[in-house]
Amino acid sequence: MVSLDSPITIVRPHLIEFGVGTASRLGKWAEDKGFKRIFVISDAFNASRVDVLELKGDVTVFSEVTPEPDIANLDKVLAAAEQAKAELVVGFGGGSAMDLAKLAAVLGGSSQTLREVVGPNKVKGPRTVALAQVPTTSGTGSEAGIRALITDPETQAKLAVESILMLADIAVVDPALTFTVPARTTAATGVDAMAHCVEAFTNRKAHPMIDIYAIEGARLVGKYLARAVRDGNDAQARAGLSLASLYGGFCLGPVNTAGGHALAYPLGTRWHVAHGAANALIFPHVLAFNTPSVAEKTRAVMEALGSSVSDDVASVFEAAYGFCETLGIEMTLSGLGVPKDDLDAMADDAFAIRRLLDNNPRDLTRADIRSIYEAAY
Repeated sequence: MVSLDSPITIVRPHLIEFGVGTASRLGKWAEDKGFKRIFVISDAFNASRVDVLELKGDVTVFSEVTPEPDIANLDKVLAAAEQAKAELVVGFGGGSAMDLAKLAAVLGGSSQTLREVVGPNKVKGPRTVALAQVPTTSGTGSEAGIRALITDPETQAKLAVESILMLADIAVVDPALTFTVPARTTAATGVDAMAHCVEAFTNRKAHPMIDIYAIEGARLVGKYLARAVRDGNDAQARAGLSLASLYGGFCLGPVNTAGGHALAYPLGTRWHVAHGAANALIFPHVLAFNTPSVAEKTRAVMEALGSSVSDDVASVFEAAYGFCETLGIEMTLSGLGVPKDDLDAMADDAFAIRRLLDNNPRDLTRADIRSIYEAAY
């Protein structure tokens, strides 16, 4: 773990509008900035309610965002962006829409290809269009971050692009947009937001400047997630989760996630398990595995989630597993349709994600990963 005097760089969207009913503020902001050509990137459902943003001028809506977007989906977005010739790009949806919006903002009209910008700080500036992000789920925190993930269908691996040039000019976080999210999705995405916070809090790169967001994000999930699952129209609970997701996004830039996300990714790339559901299933296994290396912080996490645990790995696992299971989340790989004969390939894929595994507070060997998948089966 790093110490209080360790250098760290914190980034935020230049403007954050937060609270129920704020979605329409994007239109006013865009009008004040003089943007007349606007390109909205969304999925089919959210495209049908783009009017809530009150955008004026020539608005083009791309409505074909897919979960866990791949290179082909990005190519479609870039082709549509080229036609729109927008001054403002808007990501309107979950993490998939917002990640595609980041890439459209920096690759549209650029001579660089996706392959040339994979990795940290490879995007060449300046960015020529403005970028706005409007999340409609409480999970990824992508509205606050500078990373975008795209699946390579050939390798079934995530390609990660990181650049300060993908930071939003404005993020509009309106919890009312999440009222329609089904209970099961609310549960999974809420645990994803919490996993961002927990993995940052227990990370080898954990920093006191980020810890305050991380532990508060976990506390918000512990307080409000079950309420939102029970009643999707509970405005206070939805706002609590939206804030937790935003705080998780704050954690991702300077610290990032670790082993939990590394093990979750193959579920999405190989078997198209929703990102939130994958993280929820893996969360208790990796949290328990890491406990011997970060016992004090693990206790703080479980207290934030409403459970008192000892340093015993079994008690941590049982409490974390119970937290997820009582939300109605499927907690077995077999229940998600993952075939057992794919566990070895999944372990190979996860073990290759060094950008995340190297952050984990306890070394995860390939055998450890395989054992976790076996236990989760």
